[in-house]
Amino acid sequence: MKRAFIVSIRMAFVTLLVTGVVYPLVVTGIAAVAFPRQAAGSLIERDGKIVGSTLIGQAFSSDRYFHPRPSAADYDGTASGPSNLGPTSKRLAGDVSTRVDEVVEANPGASKSAVPVDLVTASASGLDPHVSPASAKLQVARVASARGLTAEQVLGLVEEHTEGRQLGLLGEPRVNVLELNIALDEFGK
Repeated sequence: MKRAFIVSIRMAFVTLLVTGVVYPLVVTGIAAVAFPRQAAGSLIERDGKIVGSTLIGQAFSSDRYFHPRPSAADYDGTASGPSNLGPTSKRLAGDVSTRVDEVVEANPGASKSAVPVDLVTASASGLDPHVSPASAKLQVARVASARGLTAEQVLGLVEEHTEGRQLGLLGEPRVNVLELNIALDEFGK
C-alpha cells in the first residue's frame, strides 16, 4: 500500500512537471521562433512607443477617428467577457436603441435602418478590434469632415485596410480600427 502511494505521488509530480512546466515552455519557445510578432502580443509601435495591439479593441470617441464596437468589458483586457444579456433582455434592447441613436446622430447621412449591428452590440470578448466594412463606411463622412479630407480619400484608406476572409473562406471581411486610425494619422505626412 505504501509503495503504491509513493508511485502515485511520483507520477503526479512527473505529470505536473511535464504538463505544467516543460510543455508550456516548449510551446512558448516554438511560438517565439515561428511567430515572433504574434507571440509578443501583435503590438503596434508608433514613434518608438507601443500604442496598442492588433488583437485588442480600444476606445476612440473623437470625430477624427473611426469608432470601434461597443465593449462589455470597457476595453479592459483583464475584464474580458460578454455582458450576458440575452435577446429578450429589456436592458440590452434599451442599450442597442440608445447606441443606434448615437451612431445616427454622430454620422451625417446615417439612418437607423442602415446602422450595422456590430456598431451597436459588443462582441463576446468585449475586446474585438474589428468592425465590418459597412460599419467603417458608415463613419467615412464624419471622419473626412473632421479631418478636412475628402470622403474618397478616407474611403480609400478603409478599402486599403479591409481584411478578407481568413484562408479565403473563414469569417467575414473586417477592418482593424486601430490600424485604420493610425493610417489616418499618417495620411499625408
